[in-house]
Amino acid sequence: MVESVRKRFSETADAIADLQDRRAAETAEHVARLLTLTGEERALDVGTGAGAFALALAPLVREVVGLDVVPELLAEARKRATENSEFVEGDAEKLRFPTDSFDVVCTARTLHHIARPEVVLSEMTRVLRPGGTMLVVDQLASNDPLAAIELNQFEKARDPSTTRILADVDLRTLFDSNGLVLRRAEMVVEERDLDRYLDLAACHGLDRERAKSLAPARPTATYGWYVLSRPTV
Repeated sequence: MVESVRKRFSETADAIADLQDRRAAETAEHVARLLTLTGEERALDVGTGAGAFALALAPLVREVVGLDVVPELLAEARKRATENSEFVEGDAEKLRFPTDSFDVVCTARTLHHIARPEVVLSEMTRVLRPGGTMLVVDQLASNDPLAAIELNQFEKARDPSTTRILADVDLRTLFDSNGLVLRRAEMVVEERDLDRYLDLAACHGLDRERAKSLAPARPTATYGWYVLSRPTV
């Protein structure tokens, strides 16, 4: 699955970076509103892509590291890097950082591309210091199993690197299994232009027609923003 993710995002890195740039102010505002930080934190953004959330965190912390498996996306991130940000290649399921080494750990729009999201959350928890803050953002499936299946069929047809869009209840179960405490949760509904969304995944030809036939009737997507903490005891 790592190779399929690399291939898919290497082909669309420039388009992803352009979309990130258009959303930069909105992302930065949302992150700053949700997180209470002192400015002295060391932060990690897992699955950073072109650096959207790492760069949103950069003005709020002492230093931030963005990690991803796709060199082309990291190249885009480095074009936009700040003095206190660093972008490195690595596997989210095997973080190369010591235990308890970050005050803030986040991942955004990444878990649905990972075969074993429970492993990634376990690794994120391991490198987060006790008392530290975690931010998890991802698209949500419906808690209705049939609606969730239909959404996942569309998302996989659009982007074969998709593993599974999780429901809110699934993510909360993963948080609980890692001993994380949920401090705040927000659900954000985003309007979508279907053709632009398909373009972003380089979905063309017969694959595009199939994805369109499976597309939800409503051109919207729901994203969960979860602020969590690792208990000190």
